[in-house]
Amino acid sequence: MASRVFELIPKQPLRALLSLGGVVGLGFMYVMPSARTQAEVGELAPVVARPAELAEVRSLDSGQTLDQVLGGFIDGNDRQSVLVAFQEQASPRRMKVGTEVTIRYRASDHWLRGVDVALNPDSTVRLTRDDIGWRSTVVQTPTRTDTLYASGRIEDVLWNAVVHNDALDAMPVHDRALLIHHLDQVFQWEIDFSRQIQKGDEYRFAFERQVRPDGSMRAGHLIAAELVNSGTPYEAVWFESTGDDRGAYFDLDGKSVRRAFLLKPLEFRRISSQYTNSRFHPILKTWRAHRGIDYATASGTEIQATGDGVVTHRGPLGALGNAVVIRHPNGFITRYGHMSRFQAKVKAGTRVHQGDVIGYVGMTGLATAPHLHYELWTGGHPVDPLKINLPPGDPVPASDRSRWEIESLARMGLLGPPRRLLASSAGGK
Repeated sequence: MASRVFELIPKQPLRALLSLGGVVGLGFMYVMPSARTQAEVGELAPVVARPAELAEVRSLDSGQTLDQVLGGFIDGNDRQSVLVAFQEQASPRRMKVGTEVTIRYRASDHWLRGVDVALNPDSTVRLTRDDIGWRSTVVQTPTRTDTLYASGRIEDVLWNAVVHNDALDAMPVHDRALLIHHLDQVFQWEIDFSRQIQKGDEYRFAFERQVRPDGSMRAGHLIAAELVNSGTPYEAVWFESTGDDRGAYFDLDGKSVRRAFLLKPLEFRRISSQYTNSRFHPILKTWRAHRGIDYATASGTEIQATGDGVVTHRGPLGALGNAVVIRHPNGFITRYGHMSRFQAKVKAGTRVHQGDVIGYVGMTGLATAPHLHYELWTGGHPVDPLKINLPPGDPVPASDRSRWEIESLARMGLLGPPRRLLASSAGGK
């Protein structure tokens, strides 16, 4: 019997477009391996290769140290050398419960070859043994990039339409929830997802993501989206203008879909006190003006800068307790009070961008429960953040217009013809 030997040639990861909507399609490429024929030598008996390495995984329990985990596998001298090498990359004192520690042995004689400590989903400290001793390096978790396409009709709320979409079952629930967060961030100035979504509304989006080997998502962003609300279509296309490495979203005409300020500084929130000229203060027991919006939420919730600007204050600020003040273009100022703590990199003089995390919800200052007090000032006076007509964001720069036309057409093409154009064509017949 002739025997053929196939030489597999590794290829770079292919970017796939996965259709996860009502009509499912899968685009893929298959690269045939090269092959060469070996002379006929008769039938070969199967050969089972022994693994070169064995591994044993342990998880850090509550109150347990890395030294204690290693104690069951490594003797005292080696264990101390491993800990010293580990401390070159990370602190053993900051390891969390559940951290996985992998002990690697040579299969032939169970000689200890190395130790892997997973710091987080994206980084692992790899400790290896050589003739000199133990060395440590940080290994990044590899990812692949793909683009998801999803579409559907809303029966009650957008959350259920996306999270319970059967075609998205392969995605962790947390990642599906992030898709909704991205949609909310992009369309927040046009649609209030908590009040305005109607039965029969439709959505379509293309989402580019970096995926870890376990299927979880490291990062991702919408590259095109369309939401039809009460018969009115809203579109958003991601585009990176020259000199802007963050990217922004624009409608089909190249106008920014965002405003100069976010409508809210928190992702999940409940308004506990509105902007008013007279409110009974629960601590001072007096009637006084309340020149801001109070958002009740759990302590530790991330607080976002609502607009681009420069931090002018970070620290105690009277009744607001721990507070951050940001100066924005065109005479606007925002203030964020009652924080439990600040984002480490945020200091006076720090430049921040819209959506950057600046601190965390708490109840410092005059507060009876965890919440964020948010103020918006213009012209030296406070205004109601929910009623002011916020200035629009910048459109696609004229110098990038030609590139925008090409890239936006390609990205919206992932969704199919825009509903707005279909409606215009139908109306013209």
